[in-house]
Amino acid sequence: MMQNTTSATVGAVIIGRNEGSRLIEGLKAAAGQVDHMVYVDSGSTDGSPQEARKTGAEVIALDMSQPFTAARARNTGMAHLLQIQPDVVYVQFIDGDCELQPSWVQSAKSFLEAHPEVAVVCGRRRERFPQASVYNSLIDQEWDTPVGETGACGGDALMRVAAFNEVGGYNPDMIAGEEPELCVRLRASGWKVWRLDEEMTLHDAALLKFRQWWTRNKRAGHAFAEGMSMHGHRPERHGVRETRSALVWGLALPLVATLGVFFSPWSLLLLLAWPLQVIRLGMRDRDWQRALFLTLGKLPEAQGMLSYFWHKIRRRRAGLIEYK
Repeated sequence: MMQNTTSATVGAVIIGRNEGSRLIEGLKAAAGQVDHMVYVDSGSTDGSPQEARKTGAEVIALDMSQPFTAARARNTGMAHLLQIQPDVVYVQFIDGDCELQPSWVQSAKSFLEAHPEVAVVCGRRRERFPQASVYNSLIDQEWDTPVGETGACGGDALMRVAAFNEVGGYNPDMIAGEEPELCVRLRASGWKVWRLDEEMTLHDAALLKFRQWWTRNKRAGHAFAEGMSMHGHRPERHGVRETRSALVWGLALPLVATLGVFFSPWSLLLLLAWPLQVIRLGMRDRDWQRALFLTLGKLPEAQGMLSYFWHKIRRRRAGLIEYK
């Protein structure tokens, strides 16, 4: 049934660990836009829980005796929000390193009220310091996805509580890619996911080193492989294209070229496919920097995929892949 009232209750679930001033600014920005805030802390040692309480947020300490995932933290926050406000209609999920833009919640809420078939809506997430590094700049471009009906949202999004409950929330076992996986289940249940042409959040990736960039792409590769394992069948084919691309460019090509040397030194010519791919992407997008890093990123993505498959074969839970 369509929610057609501007008085519908909006809550916020914020998750974080040792985010310091970024968290406090994010909570202050949310406080003026939502009716209730729940902050889920994952073992901070910088006083974040105490400072969060000063902003009026309900603070929950996540049980760290269990393996941490952002998905479990969000589910925990959602459960507490429903305890203190059972009639909450919409929930804004926010990562602790993000700050809501002033008019976002009202715009997103109005859209959901006018479109009862839409479960979740997101907007434009921007990097706070895109010029701080080439890696921050690349992430800022990554956030700029097409406007309109889409396949998935990210960690920041306004969601219909009824839809969240209908599909059982986030998968708490996933260490990455939990948002797209949730959206797969929402769409399978008949809901739609939408991106608005609205400013949503400022994000601070703080990605200043090549090692961080590599680890973040490794994490993405793990998410692609796990997503494919769960929903790679037709008609969804979730993660199939990304997994295939990374395994071809980041594993098969360099492996065949290297091992082929034992049979013919000409096999090394296969490695020319890499610069040719950079040229192809650069000419297509007119962005040579992005073309280079998109191609190079297949190596850590493949590494993350191999890590996922290795843990799956051994039937062991993979640990977090953290880049900051």
